[in-house]
Amino acid sequence: MSRTSRGSERVWPDALIAVLAGFAAMTVVATAGLLCAGADELPGGAFPHVVAAVVVMAAGGTVDVTGGAGFLAGAQGGLSVMPLSVSLAGALTAAFCFLRPMRHHAVARPRELLSRAAPLVLLWLLVLTAFALYARHTFGLSTGSSPIGEIGELLDSAPTVGFESALPATLLFGLLWILGLLLISLLVSRRAPLPDRLVRFHGAVRPAASAVVALLLAYVALGVVVGVVVAATRGHGRETLAVVLLGLPNLAWLALTLGFGGAWQGHVEGPFGLPMPKVLDEVLRTPDLSTVDVGSLARQDSRAWWLVAVAAVLLLGAAFVMAARSPARVRPWQHALHLGVALAVGTLVVCLLAGVEARFGLSLLGIGDVDGLGGKVRLLPALWRTVALALVCGAVAGFLGALLATPVRRRGRVEAGPPS
Repeated sequence: MSRTSRGSERVWPDALIAVLAGFAAMTVVATAGLLCAGADELPGGAFPHVVAAVVVMAAGGTVDVTGGAGFLAGAQGGLSVMPLSVSLAGALTAAFCFLRPMRHHAVARPRELLSRAAPLVLLWLLVLTAFALYARHTFGLSTGSSPIGEIGELLDSAPTVGFESALPATLLFGLLWILGLLLISLLVSRRAPLPDRLVRFHGAVRPAASAVVALLLAYVALGVVVGVVVAATRGHGRETLAVVLLGLPNLAWLALTLGFGGAWQGHVEGPFGLPMPKVLDEVLRTPDLSTVDVGSLARQDSRAWWLVAVAAVLLLGAAFVMAARSPARVRPWQHALHLGVALAVGTLVVCLLAGVEARFGLSLLGIGDVDGLGGKVRLLPALWRTVALALVCGAVAGFLGALLATPVRRRGRVEAGPPS
């Protein structure tokens, strides 16, 4: 039996392993983060359903919040946030399992790549559907001494809050999520096979794409170190670990965009807010929409200027690695173009994924929100400014990295040019 025949027989088992491993990784990280956040204390056996909801959101799905108290009150809510720590765990695991069976192939036909991707996508959507159907629950809401609480006790109509996954939207965005993951995996991995017609772009695309991914992962690794130190030295260890396990990339990649001059806009209102850092919450708690950049953060805490230094060092390091792994025939201006475009595209993806919009309000007899039970959190990128600065800063770093990498190039890194 040929290697091709054996490989075709393993397509579905390999896809199943990748899907189950990806969802298992997301479930473990989501469970650990929610345990640290105290979600296991939610009433009515809500915890496993909340875990499923977090996994659904991490895989690109959406969750709607509903509620009410009979004819007394109604709840309006919305939640648009991706727990990127959970997403990253699933993405790295699924991508590794997807690429591993092809690691010994230098070139792959488009049909072969499609035959491996299609079963994985189909199984991914099936498992995502199962999680989405399970991600629904309703539980009681404690109102304390509020008007609804007092009237509800008299009329036996206590307020409830529920959530459920919007299945059509979940499947649509989940499909985009898994397709994007597979595409990025093929672009970034140096061992992943490509079709013959795309091999010529190997020297231009892969070093720049892998450098940007390495930069994003370096920020996450640095954030883990900072989070562990904060948890160990400043108290509130469980809350800090919850942020690390659920939303660390949301903050780490926000720091990257701010470091090279990007900006975000948002507003926080009510008792709910951003868990950390406090300086970000303080900047956003204004009557009007606030602009978050290094300058506004530095007015609250001068240490915010360190974001610029960290971004400069890590971006230059990524540019150096990109240039060192590229063919020697690539000119410095080409390195600048490659890294500028790659960082701009990576920043665009980060901006689309890391935004936060959450609102919840409980109204009494349709008249207005009950004090203390409503809130809004909004943090969205200033898209054009942030992506444009990523393009410029990536180009500058790419040019400087190419100059720094010139003396360390080794023989054998020069690839033969395309045949004439």
